[in-house]
Amino acid sequence: MENSSLGVNALADMGLDLADYDRLIGGIYDGSMDHKLMAKALRHVRSVYQANYVTLILRVPEQPDLGLMIVVGDIEGEGEVSYWAYPQTVTPFNNPPMDQVFTVDDLMSEAEWTNSVYFKTYGIVHDTYHIMGANISTADGGKLRFRITRPKAAPRFTASERTLCEMLVPHLRRAMQVHNLLDRSESIGELYSQAISRLSVATIVLDQNGSVLRLNPVASELLERADGLKLVGGRLEASYPSDNRELQRLVRNAFAHDANKAPGNSAADALSVARPSGQVNLGVVVEAIPSQDWADGKNTPAVVVYIRDAVGRSMASETVTKQLFNLTRAETALAMELANGLSLEEAAEVLNVRRNTARAHLRSIFSKTGVRRQTELVRIILNSVVALGKPKSAGLKSDKTEKPQLKLAPAARNSA
Repeated sequence: MENSSLGVNALADMGLDLADYDRLIGGIYDGSMDHKLMAKALRHVRSVYQANYVTLILRVPEQPDLGLMIVVGDIEGEGEVSYWAYPQTVTPFNNPPMDQVFTVDDLMSEAEWTNSVYFKTYGIVHDTYHIMGANISTADGGKLRFRITRPKAAPRFTASERTLCEMLVPHLRRAMQVHNLLDRSESIGELYSQAISRLSVATIVLDQNGSVLRLNPVASELLERADGLKLVGGRLEASYPSDNRELQRLVRNAFAHDANKAPGNSAADALSVARPSGQVNLGVVVEAIPSQDWADGKNTPAVVVYIRDAVGRSMASETVTKQLFNLTRAETALAMELANGLSLEEAAEVLNVRRNTARAHLRSIFSKTGVRRQTELVRIILNSVVALGKPKSAGLKSDKTEKPQLKLAPAARNSA
């Protein structure tokens, strides 16, 4: 109760109320999901403290010598918000007690501060005389630095301002923990998405209304051809009415199963979709995406549709194929064409080599892989890990939020 009273009194001393504080904290948590919103939250902090700069330096355990520095305040003509790649550097604020708010006055005398090399190098240049902040630890071993600075002509930080900063620290810690968890989850999801694309499997994510939320590159190419499946008004449909009725029934069943699912279970149904081109039917699997009961709302991923084109070309990596089976470049090229369904004669024509040369390469491939028939060769290639290697031309698209463009930090290390 006493701490709550201190916080309320601190807010009152700074001309703030609980609604102002709520907006400030809400902005920090919004920033855990979007770096632009974090910059907005830092701008709010800068306004509250009437600071010339507010800086947040993010570090992760895997890259201890490099971080992202978000600077709010027009530094070196970069505008109100700028992003800098922040290398490790020695500052007077490297080793204060973790998770505790400090000011320059806590660490050294005024004479020591004004005579320090750091102040003469950076403080004078950017007029950062009064500094308050904290080095904040995260649960996964990360560290972030939070700094608020004022020019020499501004007043020192008051006890109330320090109390508010202490109130912000645990929220910054939690917000950065959420950010790290989301970033890792997003990275893993993107990795899985790319792996599925390399296996030549089209994936389409639908929301609870059946509208398409996301396509992987293989699905985009398949739908552009509109041969069996197509997009109509943002919804997935089959070319023929009978197939479309079955497809929509499976999608509805997946929604119904998700609504009445037992924990840990999911249903998957399959159908064969005819193609107007007359090529081999598309294989389609429809599966509900498990979700927690509280994860509800519009545009929530609810169903995933997997599609395999039996006549589509393999996206197997030539490099991995060559390394896995110890093949030469010519042998690898031939193996790739055979895996794509060509006969030996057709592959020789595509590669512009004589048939006898192709046969010699095939005998060498048989010897190296330990198979005796071409069908066995195709089977071991398609069932191996070669499809998981990144193809040369794999420019896989991503719908991830664009990351800020980083600049190398020069004298921007004013508030480290």
